[in-house]
Amino acid sequence: MTDAENFSIPTLFNVKGKVAVVTGGGSGIGTMFAAAYAQNGAKVYIASRKEKQLKEVSEAINRKGPGSCHYFVADLSSKAGCDYLADEIKKRESKVHILVNNSGATWGAPYDNFPEKEGWDRVLGLNIKGTYYLTVGLTELLAKGATPDDPGRVINISSMAAVNTIALGSGLADVGNGLWSYNTSKAAVNHLTSLLASTLAPRKITVNAVMPGVFPSKMTAFGYKTHGDEMDKVQPMGRTGMPKEMAGVALFLASPASSHVTGAHIPLDGGVWVSRTKAAL
Repeated sequence: MTDAENFSIPTLFNVKGKVAVVTGGGSGIGTMFAAAYAQNGAKVYIASRKEKQLKEVSEAINRKGPGSCHYFVADLSSKAGCDYLADEIKKRESKVHILVNNSGATWGAPYDNFPEKEGWDRVLGLNIKGTYYLTVGLTELLAKGATPDDPGRVINISSMAAVNTIALGSGLADVGNGLWSYNTSKAAVNHLTSLLASTLAPRKITVNAVMPGVFPSKMTAFGYKTHGDEMDKVQPMGRTGMPKEMAGVALFLASPASSHVTGAHIPLDGGVWVSRTKAAL
């Protein structure tokens, strides 16, 4: 270390001037990521199927500034949808610094009556295929000009469901319904993150996963509505996650502070997983 080292927060967590693509940016965690980047001077593209949501979020983020937010309507559950979005980004940008694969779906149903199309095909298509094909589609833009000190960034939104071995009784689905495909898909996202990290490291692109516990989002709205108090009570910290905590991780994984971090799966659950069994006194 020399006297010239600058460890100030504006330097370590700087994303000003970066170009970010955030899928599922019209709500929940995607909006938290998009807002964190735009409020710190990045140019952000958000994408999902619902134009009304995208328009409202883009306008709100742009009012706040100082960065900017733009949107594309895209269905990322197929390779064709991912290729479409990648092509649209390429028409507008010669370089992408940050890709956040956040678009996701879930489905709850009984063990012995779990639908194939909606339960498995749709969930795995969006959560796994979408993550893979969009990353492939934007790899050239992520690699362009990337260096060991300033790598391209891929951030995959996984879930603590990836390590949860109980499909029923999650609080995110009605009684008797299990999240068989969702939990499986998020475990796959974690392993895909590791595969992509090793594959893309030579091209100076980092790939990491964030594993949220319960945060306010469209996916957790059912749980908050039906038993929000109980959800808080089972948290070791006494509450569920807040947007500022998601924004902090978003900035860390996209900034100089994490240039040497790749292949990580970062739990963000307030200690639920590590506290799942109480220590004997």
